[in-house]
Amino acid sequence: SRRQRQMCIRDSLKTLGMFLTFFLCTFLVRAQECTLDIGGKNTDTLTQVFQMNQEQIGQMESWRAELNIQIKMIEEEIQKLFDNHPQSTPEELTTLAGKYKVLQQKIVDASKAADKKLLSVFNAKQYERYIELCHEAMRKPIQVVPVALENTVVDPE
Repeated sequence: SRRQRQMCIRDSLKTLGMFLTFFLCTFLVRAQECTLDIGGKNTDTLTQVFQMNQEQIGQMESWRAELNIQIKMIEEEIQKLFDNHPQSTPEELTTLAGKYKVLQQKIVDASKAADKKLLSVFNAKQYERYIELCHEAMRKPIQVVPVALENTVVDPE
């Protein structure tokens, strides 16, 4: 009957509304972090955009080299995992996927740590620029206290 169809449509709309609300809340909570990717190929862009001085560039290159070594070691672990882990059953594949995810997270964590190191040597103007760019890209900034601000006393008024 017509009344039953209306009730069904109303229930469907309620369900859709709840789903969309849940989806949007999840999306907002899980906003991607704003990374610098010092392990990538855009270091020249970083030095230009943030007008980095020679000391900062040297530190970034050092941290980049360390990061690349860490990533290479983790990638070797990943290759060993794929080469040696059994992959015959769905359970073995699920286990493999879990182990792979852990190793992938190690790469993400190492990259984030390197980015944090670089952000910590930014001056206030560089860090403000970083925050602005993150907001423009709708990304969540990595929170650090730039070295130039560590010993600054802020007037509470």
